[in-house]
Amino acid sequence: MRLLDLRRLIPVRTLRARLMITSLLVVALPIAIVGLTLEREGRQALRSEKEDKLFALARVLDFELGRGGYDALLADLPTGWDDRAAAIRHLNSKLAGITDRVADAAPGVGVGYYSRRLDAIVTYGPSRDHADTVGLSIPPNHPGRDVMKIGRPRAEMGTLVRGPILNAMLPIVRNDETVGYIWSNEFSDAIEAQASAIDAAVIFASAIGLVVAFGIISVMSRRLSREVGVIVHGLAAMKRDLRRPIPPLRDELGEIVEAINGMAKALDDARSLNENILASVADAIVSVDLDGRVTAVNPAAEQLYGVQAGAVIGKPYRSLFPDDATIDSALLDTLETGRGHTAVTIDLPRADQTLRINATSSVLRDRDGQRIGAVVVLKDVSERERLMIQVMRADRLAALGELTAGIAHEVRNPLTSIRGFIQYLDECESLEEWRAYGPLIIRQVDSLNHLVGELLAFGRPQPPRIGKVDVAQLIKEMTFLARGKSEACIALDCDGSFPTIEADGEALKQALLNLIINAIQAIPDGGTVTVSTRTEDDRVAIVVKDDGVGVAPENLDKVFDPFFSTKPSGTGLGLAMVHRIVDAHDGVITFDSTPGKGTVVEIRLPIVHRDQPHQQVEPVS
Repeated sequence: MRLLDLRRLIPVRTLRARLMITSLLVVALPIAIVGLTLEREGRQALRSEKEDKLFALARVLDFELGRGGYDALLADLPTGWDDRAAAIRHLNSKLAGITDRVADAAPGVGVGYYSRRLDAIVTYGPSRDHADTVGLSIPPNHPGRDVMKIGRPRAEMGTLVRGPILNAMLPIVRNDETVGYIWSNEFSDAIEAQASAIDAAVIFASAIGLVVAFGIISVMSRRLSREVGVIVHGLAAMKRDLRRPIPPLRDELGEIVEAINGMAKALDDARSLNENILASVADAIVSVDLDGRVTAVNPAAEQLYGVQAGAVIGKPYRSLFPDDATIDSALLDTLETGRGHTAVTIDLPRADQTLRINATSSVLRDRDGQRIGAVVVLKDVSERERLMIQVMRADRLAALGELTAGIAHEVRNPLTSIRGFIQYLDECESLEEWRAYGPLIIRQVDSLNHLVGELLAFGRPQPPRIGKVDVAQLIKEMTFLARGKSEACIALDCDGSFPTIEADGEALKQALLNLIINAIQAIPDGGTVTVSTRTEDDRVAIVVKDDGVGVAPENLDKVFDPFFSTKPSGTGLGLAMVHRIVDAHDGVITFDSTPGKGTVVEIRLPIVHRDQPHQQVEPVS
């Protein structure tokens, strides 16, 4: 399908549509990966479980055969091994009951004994289905012959004596000699049916996840788009009138609106201050654009030229002089050549007289450094001494005006950038441009979502999803991830015998990563963060230690309080969230810190989570 057709089907011209498409792609990919992983691991786990069951049944038969094996059972047969048919009948009479009982205890399973010396099936249970196989020899390429040859158990999926089956084969070893083998098998169709049920469950769960994700993304994107629209329209109105604030919003966007309104007020105040400064300066100030038309005239210039600002704004600068006057203008020279002048003495012709003035001119540039005109400051030299005090005052005001203009310029830059960027993306129709600029918006949205996520996660705690967790692997992953966020040295000191515990793996990842990042942020350059583990009876301990700045004693009791933070940009929710996660696992967390020496945080978790029923799930790392 062409890109044009795709655009007709999917509206990608709005910020909300882009956010939804991007978010869904970000959500759908992990769900698909997790689904495929669960499907593959589920099938593997199912086969492993089946093999374990079948080998367990084979070991039961091996135990029932006894230590003497076939020799002991044939001891009461006069012909012993010499009469093959009689030996098979004799062994079958003694072992058929055992194989039938085991087969009846596990419906769908076939079990039996094979004698290597007789090269025959001794018994195959249930006998009602497989009695006709007794006395038969297995084919030369049967995997059972390999089991007897190498003397090691083996599981094989394929078509054998019984049909398509999963066959677990256990060698019968007596007196260090393999005398036969025991098999336990189950039809592969039944196994495939169970695997298909797992596949269906994974697909259903993935679909539910996508539907829920779409709903959440739709609601959040609608709200975000609506509030961004308020900001865009507010910025448009503010461009015309800085005194019109953007309506207040909630949450982090509300903080952005407050910042924008604050910057607009500061910019308006700065502009008013500039106007007041220009109005109060005793020197004449005139500015022109690139065409030489007047753009600004202060009251002193009005008096000097004998004109009114409203009458000359937008007219050529030469119109300020008599028609027959000879003009020696520093302002026009600067405009034409780009060369500024400082305190040059020139004649200013007027209808009634010619004044001797000092002129200082310079080029006006926009924020990108492009020329937009020129400005001149004129001073009547004849009144130099009388205006000395005013000149000194004007210098101070000019310096203040320059500083204020600089502040206003720096304030205007982010304000204009915010408006322009949001408006550009709101009106952008090119998917390629969205891909180029989208990551910038996504990073800002991710930053907002991060804090919102922290607040939501803290305000709406969920019960832990208990499963098997490989803590050693989890620690390796989190420290590897933390290394990518800092140049600090992260050392591991993990107990090699660290057990697998029952816990919420994702929650523990969040808690451990929070602790490691806090430790990294607390250490100076060259510091070290050490993550260690140990086992204590029915509990495991994870210790995160740093040699950073430490925490003041008066703040130790507050470190787990929500919204308490010693970092200027901290939200104060990180350690509070860690504490909540540990509490949810019936664990204990301790915080010990010495200013100037570092901090030690220890988490102790139970190996078995007693508040949740035991679940047979794969380990989470």
